[in-house]
Amino acid sequence: MPHKLKNILTRVPSDIEIAQAATPIPIDQIATEAGILPEELDLYGKTKAKVHLSIRDRLKNSPNGKYIVVTAITPTPLGEGKTTTTVGLSQALGAHLGKRVFTCIRQPSQGPTFGIKGGAAGGGYSQIIPMEEFNLHLTGDIHAIIAANNLLAAAIDARMFHEQSADDTQMFERLCPPGKDGSRKFSPVMLRRLRKLGISKTDPNELTPEERSRFARLDIDPDSITWRRVFDTNDRMLREITIGQGPEEKGFTRVTGFDIAVASEIMAVLALATDLNDMRDRLGRMVIGSNKAGEPITADDIGASGALTVLMKDTVMPNLMQTIEGTPAFVHAGPFANIAHGNSSIVADQIALKLVGSDGYVLTEAGFGADMGFEKFCNIKCRYSGLKPDGAVLVATIRALKMHGGGAKVVAGKPLANEYTQENLDLLEKGCANLLRLIANVRSFGIPVVVAVNRFKDDTDNEVALVRRLAIAAGAADAVVSNHWAEGGAGAVELGKAVIAACEKKSDFHFLYSLDLSIKQKIEKIVKDMYGGAGVEYSPEAEKKVELYTRQGFDKLPICMAKTQYSLSHDPNLKGAPSGFTVPVRDIRASVGAGFLYPLLGTMATMPGLSTRPGYYDVDLDTATGRIIGLS
Repeated sequence: MPHKLKNILTRVPSDIEIAQAATPIPIDQIATEAGILPEELDLYGKTKAKVHLSIRDRLKNSPNGKYIVVTAITPTPLGEGKTTTTVGLSQALGAHLGKRVFTCIRQPSQGPTFGIKGGAAGGGYSQIIPMEEFNLHLTGDIHAIIAANNLLAAAIDARMFHEQSADDTQMFERLCPPGKDGSRKFSPVMLRRLRKLGISKTDPNELTPEERSRFARLDIDPDSITWRRVFDTNDRMLREITIGQGPEEKGFTRVTGFDIAVASEIMAVLALATDLNDMRDRLGRMVIGSNKAGEPITADDIGASGALTVLMKDTVMPNLMQTIEGTPAFVHAGPFANIAHGNSSIVADQIALKLVGSDGYVLTEAGFGADMGFEKFCNIKCRYSGLKPDGAVLVATIRALKMHGGGAKVVAGKPLANEYTQENLDLLEKGCANLLRLIANVRSFGIPVVVAVNRFKDDTDNEVALVRRLAIAAGAADAVVSNHWAEGGAGAVELGKAVIAACEKKSDFHFLYSLDLSIKQKIEKIVKDMYGGAGVEYSPEAEKKVELYTRQGFDKLPICMAKTQYSLSHDPNLKGAPSGFTVPVRDIRASVGAGFLYPLLGTMATMPGLSTRPGYYDVDLDTATGRIIGLS
């Protein structure tokens, strides 16, 4: 089924032109070739489908393939081609080296698609196709997340509104109204709340007045609410809003705001859930704030978690697509890589590993650099999945390394400075400090790492040779030039061979920290060992959260640092491999359903804004042919 590309043009056309010139293999044929049975497939048209988790059960006794995580150096705002490298490597392994392979990547948000960055299907001759469907709607998973997230937001405000005007007896009567025969019953989600309160009774009529009061009144502290509404468009005007200004709300106003959809905790839950039951439990455990006594209030307490699961039930199935050279790909989940862990789903990786078998390879991509998505892949995703990577690919570009050496600022939409288009070995060698630090980061987890030099047209042979020499001296298993953007899988064959060889080396995977460490000890371990920092400074608010989450029993959760992707530090202006800095933690928040705490280092924009000239200017529809034009 995988096939080598023919008629590759020397002058590489636009991404959408290449994608639309390709003829996708019918997705049911891709599924059959991958070992997926017809009854395990739900078709969404001819080019995409959802696959059932029952595949994992059917193949539970089959061996896993080799598990490879693709990460990168600290990127420029232009990105360094991590997804393109992942796809190109998949094509090299499957179409050129005859290996069974699966690619597992995140689903993109429509925010960057219509903003500055563009889509996330890869690029050039290394793409997931159809790229329009990949970047627009796909099978509706993000829409389901928006619906679920905003249902919970509405439920929170509705509960506070009704509690404001009713006493405990009235609230109980409304929550458990008697039927015509006088009988009452609890819904399943109400029984979950009763168990949390330590009440074992299942008949509402048997509750004492004190138990009725405890059950019926949540007493949410409005100032503690962390749950916000979400939207999948970059709309800076929604970052802070005031709700409840209508006359029917009787003055019940509250300041809140919107985040981009992929920043919802529900997206992180989807990515980390291992099955539908696990997802149901995680959705129920999501903490939306505290009551006035400082106790956590969950989606189960609100009573909405069962409904959230119904809205999310189909999203748990991975989406099957293909690369431009016919290798299979799972596109599933897309958690925000700053405040969440930035990795695609556990279930997609688990199913793919079974489908490729012991001689096959699964490539999974971790968001941003090896200080961010890769660290979270190891310490969060691998903890919950139980999977251990056999190797890593660290993507680097000459352009980004020169920036880290002191090159001019790289700005999306503006021409590159001369040092990026002309040979400059001194600047490049200084910038390689970033590469060497991140090689050490990967190796500290006991994983062999191959450096992929994603080559651009202005990179010289001397520059590439310098990067290769320094990377191998720093302990990389190999460092290989890859030209997959211009040549497809053929341009990544040597990278594929290096990855195969690296996976034969012994892997001694281990976590960076024990969950038994305190919240502060885990944070400081990441700062010192991953970022090169000297220490941590906590704001008064962060100190309060450390005490609160420890008291609430959330201190044993892993840590998901929320920081800039443009520096190893908290400061995006500190390039290269800075050291000796102190990281300020201004706040700590809890994603209890997803299963991590996230300290905020500096200001995180969870709702991006649009520039003066966003990407949507170029997107249009050829109404005569029905073709989408202008996507990138």
